[in-house]
Amino acid sequence: MAARIKKGDQVLVLTGRSRGVRGEVLSVLPKVEKAVVRGVAVAKRHTKPNRMGEGGGIIEREMPVHLSNLKLIDPKSGKPTRVGFRILEDGRKVRVAKVTGEVIEG
Repeated sequence: MAARIKKGDQVLVLTGRSRGVRGEVLSVLPKVEKAVVRGVAVAKRHTKPNRMGEGGGIIEREMPVHLSNLKLIDPKSGKPTRVGFRILEDGRKVRVAKVTGEVIEG
């Protein structure tokens, strides 16, 4: 399956507590169809101290969001868009923004 959303993309959250928030994709988990987005779905984790000198406490951490709840931001227009694919003359398969038809680099 081709990746419609990749690490480093700007996305818009469509549903949930963080609806309407734009953020950068930090990582993609393709096996579970989820992505970690900066500043979205932040959860507090209580951790114990592990080693000498390393303290425990409450750590805020971004949790994965399902890919169906994210929409890619078109780099040219700045608007949310669906993603399609096109084969170029040199044989490369590239992502294309459905709104503008522009090739998405990355």
